[in-house]
Amino acid sequence: MKALVTGANGFTGSHLVKRLEQRGDTVVALVRKSSDLSRLAGTNAQLIYGDITDQQALETAVAGVDWVFHTAAYVELGLVDAALMERVNVEGTRQVLEAAKAAGIRKMVYCSTIGVYGDTQGRVVDESFQRQQKDFSSAYDSTKYQAQQLVDRFAADGLPVVSVMPSGIFGPDDPHFGPVLKAFLKGRLKLWAGGRRITGIVHVDDLVEAMLLAAEKAPPGSHYIISAGDMSTREMFEFLSQETGIPVPKEVPEPLVRLAGHLLDPIGRLLSWQPPLSRERVHYVYDRCVRVSGNKARNELGWQPRSVEQTLRDVVSGVLEGA
Repeated sequence: MKALVTGANGFTGSHLVKRLEQRGDTVVALVRKSSDLSRLAGTNAQLIYGDITDQQALETAVAGVDWVFHTAAYVELGLVDAALMERVNVEGTRQVLEAAKAAGIRKMVYCSTIGVYGDTQGRVVDESFQRQQKDFSSAYDSTKYQAQQLVDRFAADGLPVVSVMPSGIFGPDDPHFGPVLKAFLKGRLKLWAGGRRITGIVHVDDLVEAMLLAAEKAPPGSHYIISAGDMSTREMFEFLSQETGIPVPKEVPEPLVRLAGHLLDPIGRLLSWQPPLSRERVHYVYDRCVRVSGNKARNELGWQPRSVEQTLRDVVSGVLEGA
């Protein structure tokens, strides 16, 4: 097979590129001129340089490929460039869909997010759930929902596209939770906020396997939640503490965290600085709870992810090996 991976130099995209090459597939990687390509070191991917909204670059990249994996996205909470996020997440997805349709590809897999279901208020939902939250929690929430609507419209019009909705993606090189885990393992993480916050967990390599299974087996237009299970942040640190002997970080009182987010938000906007806490981040920590079931992928695709506990063990091992 010949596969195009957008966002190939990113966390998920780079793991996907390496797995495709292990299978013996030929990989075309769409990357920007300014991209950090260190994650692709040692791969043989054919690099096509261009922005995700660059029609000419996309036409070149998609020519002759069998599969398209669209993982490129602007992922950030807090103070973001909402217009840029919309251009990347919505218009970029539209351009990829149009290029895939024009090229007559065999299958496209879109990497969405469980966030498209909105705040489920702690209820565990599956792919049949219809979003009930009327507003949006963030620009990321809004743009990924809009992109999913586009994907579904193209699927209804006959494009063989499948959507996977991962929960929190974990790995030794995870750019989000990874730095937190590294600080914890070094004994430097003394305080934490939002211990009751529920986080869905999937190992990045298990997500990659789910994407490959979706490309091989999934009916066009189908959706698959990709999550091994969930834990509260407190449970996560308690498990990691049991595994490592490192003390659990102390909980910062919620009123103090909310106050800090309220104060730092305008300062960040004034200084064009991304503060560690903002109103949006506080909202995600305390006020929003999305819980999901990944049983459909297990039952229909034969997906067999490692457990949440094993995911955390493997991530810790990977971080320690890379230290």
